Amino acid sequence: MDTTSPLGWSSSQLAEWLSDQGFEGSIVELLTEIHGVDGPMFVNLTENDLRQPPVALKKLGDIKNLMKAQVQLKSVAKLALKCEHMDSLSDGTESTSRLLQTASEDSLEDFFGRSTVKSMKMRCGLMTKEELIRSVESPDTHVKSWIKLLVAFFYCLLSLWITALVMVVVHDRVPDMKMYPPLPDLVLDNLPLIPWAFELCELIGVALAGLFLAIIIFHKHRVVILRRCFSLFGTVFLLRCVTMLITSLSVPGVHLECTAKNYDTMSAKIKQAYHIWSHLGMSIQGVRTCGDYMFSGHTTSITLLNHFITEYTPEDWYGLHTMTWVLNIFGIFFILAGHEHYSIDVFVAFYISSRLFLFYHTYAYHHANLSFSDWRVRVWYPLGWFFESGSAGRVVNEFEIPFMDKTEELKENVFRVTQLVPKKNSIGRKSE
Repeated sequence: MDTTSPLGWSSSQLAEWLSDQGFEGSIVELLTEIHGVDGPMFVNLTENDLRQPPVALKKLGDIKNLMKAQVQLKSVAKLALKCEHMDSLSDGTESTSRLLQTASEDSLEDFFGRSTVKSMKMRCGLMTKEELIRSVESPDTHVKSWIKLLVAFFYCLLSLWITALVMVVVHDRVPDMKMYPPLPDLVLDNLPLIPWAFELCELIGVALAGLFLAIIIFHKHRVVILRRCFSLFGTVFLLRCVTMLITSLSVPGVHLECTAKNYDTMSAKIKQAYHIWSHLGMSIQGVRTCGDYMFSGHTTSITLLNHFITEYTPEDWYGLHTMTWVLNIFGIFFILAGHEHYSIDVFVAFYISSRLFLFYHTYAYHHANLSFSDWRVRVWYPLGWFFESGSAGRVVNEFEIPFMDKTEELKENVFRVTQLVPKKNSIGRKSE
C-alpha cells in the first residue's frame, strides 16, 4: 500500500485500499471504475451520496461500513496534511515519523497494512508506546536483568545522596534547644537514657547487613534480590527526605548537643553531605546529625534488612528468622533507649518500611495479572512496573557456591587447550 496522503490517491489506489478493508468487489468496482471515485472524492463523500443516484447503494450495512472507512481515511488524511511542511526539508521520512507518533498503532495498521507500518517504523527508528510496553514486559534475559540491577543501584545511590543533602539542610533549621525543649513522648518520658544504646543499634544493623550479604553471595537469584533491595531502599529514603524537610521537630533528648550549623558556601554543604553519604549516616563512623526526625533511617534499615533475610531464606529456617526479628525489635528499643528519635519516628519508619516491602513483593509476585488487566498500575507504580515486569515473580530460595559454574567451565577450557598443545618429547621424536 502506498504511504502517501489519501488526498493524492488515484482510483486504483483507493480500490486497493478498499479491497484490503474487506469490501466486496462489486462495491469497489462501482465506486472506483464505474464512477471514478479517487482518494480526494472518497474523503469528501457523504451518506446521501451513497444512498442517492447514481450510486444508490441498497444495503444499509454497506453504506455504514463505507462511511466508517471514510471517517478513518479522513482522519489519517488530516494527519498527513499536518506533516506536509516537513516534506520540503527531507524525503518524507520526517513527515512519516510525525504521522507515526501522532496516530495510534491500530489505525495505522488498518490504514497502511501491518507489514507496511512495520517497515515504516524500522525505517524511522521509532518505538511506539505498545512496543515499549512489550519490551519492558518481555521475559527478563541475562543482560536485561543486569541492566535493571544497574538502574536500581544508581537509583539507590542517588536517593541516598539526596537524603544526605536534605540532612544537611534540616541540620541548618534545627530548633534552638533553649527555646524549644523536647516534645512530650509517652515512651521517652518513661524510658531512662542509655548512652551506649544507639551505638548498639548500629552494631545490630551491621550484623543484619552481614547476614544479608552472606545470603546474597550464596543465593542463586542474587541479581533479582539485589535489584529489589536497591529499589526499596531508594524509594523509602526518598520518602524520608520529604518527612524530614517539611517539618522540623525539636531535639528529642537534652543530652544531644544540637545547634544549627550555617554552612557559608555550597562547597561546604556538599562536603558535609558527602561525609554523611560515604559513612552511611552512622554515628560509629563519626557522623553527627540533628533534625532528621519524623522518620527514623536506622529503623528503616534494620526493618528492611530483617524482611529481606526472612523472605529470601527457606521457610523452615526458624532459628534465623527468630533471631533477625529479635534483633529488629531490640534495634528499635535501643534507638528509643538512646533518645535519638521520638516514638513516632520509629513507628512511622517501621510501618512504612514493612508495608512498602509487602506491597512491593505482592506486586512483584503478581505483576503479570495486575499489569495486563489494569494500565493504571504502570502509571501509579512506574518503578515496580519497570523493575518487575518480565521477572520470574517469586524466586525459589536455592543456594550455590558462587562462580562454581564459571570455575568448571574455565577448567574445561584449560584442559582442552593443554590437549591441543603438543608435548616436547613428541616434537623431538618427530624431528628425529
